[in-house]
Amino acid sequence: MPVFVDTNVLVYSRDTADAAKHATASAWMRRLWETGDGRLSIQVLQEYYVTTTRKLRPGLPKDVARADVDDLVAWRPVVIDADGLQVAWSVEDRFGLSFWDSLIVAAAHVAACEVLLTEDLQHEADFDGVRALDPFRSSVDDVP
Repeated sequence: MPVFVDTNVLVYSRDTADAAKHATASAWMRRLWETGDGRLSIQVLQEYYVTTTRKLRPGLPKDVARADVDDLVAWRPVVIDADGLQVAWSVEDRFGLSFWDSLIVAAAHVAACEVLLTEDLQHEADFDGVRALDPFRSSVDDVP
């Protein structure tokens, strides 16, 4: 089953400042690489690059972050087009999410993911068939 991964999971898999979150995020990433079930969007890749090179202390060198992004292209990143934008606006209006979070949920819909790994949305919330799972409150075994 494809699993959509939000930026925070990718960042924690690289950031060792919080050892527990780093270990958990790394376990999720290993599973998704092994199964080939990882999905994300161009928005997530952009946020990952900016966060890891400009916000982390110490930040990743640009070439390392770029190599990560190049590797993650294998997960077939979703590009939100006009139809996806309509989905995002519908999610924003219906569920009261921020526009940026609505774009993430819309991208998960476009990628046909039933699970969205994120700590930014309510754990177990259902957004018209996309279930938000906080990866730090769930186990990799919770997803078939």
